[in-house]
Amino acid sequence: MTASTLRKSNEKCILVIPARRQSTRLRDKMLLRETGKTLLEHTYSAAREAKNLDAVYIATDDEDIATEARRFGAEVVMTSNDCPSGTDRVAEVARAIPNAEIIINLQGDEPETDPQAIDQLASLLKSHPECAMATLAAPIRDRESLEDPAAVKVVFDNQGRAMYFSRSPIPHPREWHDSLVTAEPATFFLHIGIYAYRRELLLRFAGLPVGRTEQIEKLEQLRILEQGEAILIGQIDHATRGIDTPEDYAAFVARHQARLPLVA
Repeated sequence: MTASTLRKSNEKCILVIPARRQSTRLRDKMLLRETGKTLLEHTYSAAREAKNLDAVYIATDDEDIATEARRFGAEVVMTSNDCPSGTDRVAEVARAIPNAEIIINLQGDEPETDPQAIDQLASLLKSHPECAMATLAAPIRDRESLEDPAAVKVVFDNQGRAMYFSRSPIPHPREWHDSLVTAEPATFFLHIGIYAYRRELLLRFAGLPVGRTEQIEKLEQLRILEQGEAILIGQIDHATRGIDTPEDYAAFVARHQARLPLVA
């Protein structure tokens, strides 16, 4: 199925998993299957457990990924091969579904996503009609994660609206105390890279000018803040980590195997 032929009449809240073939740090990661299922199938299965969704799609421009997704029963949308980002790929799907009001973007390399977190994200946007975008964050409880540039941090105001996202520690302590990472409520929050958009914002996202802070931090959500839009932050207790490297995947496989029941 192509985005140009996709038409649904009653889907209000959908989730789209953009899945591309190229990966510089972990080759063909969507198709890795040391657990018996591909990474993509694990992510899709988690999304299907969410209760606040009307449909789940996999969006790709790769025939091998599409074949694998159809094998495990997913509805696949073939998108343009010149989409510059996963967000553009998700927008292409949303553009073809006129009645999709809320669109959730879940990366295909997030196999341990909590379905309840997806439901929380959808509910957050549904209950705040004045906002056009929402995402999630979890407390940071160790200094190593706080100082890791690959771990994106977020600060938000008393209404739960993002003030800034950064690869640097924010807020930045003038004086360090170990109690900062054990404090309640939490001092630092890790951004979880799953987004919910209202249709209008998602469809005009690609046309918004890339902002100065986005260019510096290489974080596209900063484009939204620079345009004066609000991003709601839903808090979850624990973060799950995406699969970016061979070490990440090996750790995921080990966790998966540890959860399997013992065979007598």
